[in-house]
Parts: sequence; C-alpha cells; structure tokens
Amino acid sequence: MGGVQMVTALLLSGGTGTRMGVETPKQYIEVNGRPIISYCLERLLAHEGIDAVQIVADEAWRETILNCMENMRREEDNGAALEKKDRGIGKFRGFSAPGKNRQLSILNGLTDIGNYVADSDYVLIHDAARPLLSASLITACLEAAAAHEGALPVLPMKDTVYVSEDGARITSLLERSRIFAGQAPEAFLFGKYLEANRALLPERILKINGSTEPAVMAGMDIAMIPGDEGNFKITTKGDLERFREMLGSFDAGI
Repeated sequence: MGGVQMVTALLLSGGTGTRMGVETPKQYIEVNGRPIISYCLERLLAHEGIDAVQIVADEAWRETILNCMENMRREEDNGAALEKKDRGIGKFRGFSAPGKNRQLSILNGLTDIGNYVADSDYVLIHDAARPLLSASLITACLEAAAAHEGALPVLPMKDTVYVSEDGARITSLLERSRIFAGQAPEAFLFGKYLEANRALLPERILKINGSTEPAVMAGMDIAMIPGDEGNFKITTKGDLERFREMLGSFDAGI
C-alpha cells in the first residue's frame, strides 16, 4: 500500500470449532499434511504489504503454529522457496490470548499490537478458518483502507432476505441490492479502531459479531471492495470437504 504506515496482520485462531463436531478446532485440522491455519498464515507472512503478524491462539495450540512456521523456514533453508518471494517468517511478533468472544479476542490482539505500532498504522484482521486467502485480496483491502479509515471485502446477496419479528412469520422484506455479506480480511486505521472497540466495553462488545461493526458504530469511513467467493470460512464438515476438493483441483492444475 502507499505511504509509510506499518501494517500488522492480526490472525484470529482462538475459536474452538464446536460446529464441526470434532475435538480438534477446525483451523488445526490437517489437510494435505498441513494444519488449515498454515495456508493463510503463509500468505500473510509472504505478502510485501504486511510488516508484522500477531496471532490470537490458545496456549494449547501455539506449538502447532510455531511448528508450521518452522516447517516454512526449513523449506526456505532447503532452497524450496528460491522461485518464490521471502516467506517472511521474521514478521511474526507474538501470540495474544483468546477472549470470551471473537471481538474480545480482537481487542486482546489490538492491545498487544499497540505495544509496537502507532495510531496512524493499519491492522489487517483475518480468520485462520479462511485458508484460501489470495494475495490480490490482501492488496486490494490495504489499498482501499489507505484511502479511507478501513476496508471490508463484501459479496452481493444472492437470495431474497426477509425480516421476521417473532421468528415464525415474515414481517417485511429487505432490498437485496442494498444488502452485502462481509468477508475477511478487514483493514482498519489502528488508533481509531482500537478506540472504537474500547468504547464498547464492558458489555456491548459481547454482542458484536463482525469485525467491522465497532468501526461502523464509531462512524469510521469504511470502504467496500469486491470479495472473493473462494475465500470462504470453514465452519461445517461440508466446508471442510469443499476445501479438500479445491486443494485437489489446484494440485491437479485445474
């Protein structure tokens, strides 16, 4: 991105993956011999626009993450990355503790990041369970954020959206052309976004579902950019199978 601001990626990997029905959190399930988190982590570390990476993860899984990065380093040392850009392992700055909910995990990460960045820097937030992050989407997000106070990738709503006041009957319709589904990564001007989150303490932050909500509530200027259908979040077993199939297609050169 343009300018001299530092960009720190905050990778969220503190979830328990309860909807998968397995003991291992989804982001640590191995696919093609690698934990799911390793796919987006590698992309974040390698991107030229990212200067540092902070990871929210439970202590029980931190060694797994460190092993992922050690494997990346070994590949570099063995010359496997000669045709690729630097994997950027040195960008890793540390771990942050998960919170009671996703947004408190983000706040924990922001607080730690605040020890080494300025208010005028940017933070890029991504989910470890979204492994198919593209370098082009990172670039687009950072470029849009630089011209505003943040940026959010979105997908247009394909289905008709209904409102129900009681959960049993249709109350009203929403105009589909004005409704969008948010994705990750999301980029924000660090100082303003940190304050936007702190302003929701102690109770309102527990009701936040999306990373951009605090920014919107604080009146920050958030740009929308086109999202990526392939950048889906692995939540269910069906999502996991879809990811496996897509990796198989990539390996086959399709």
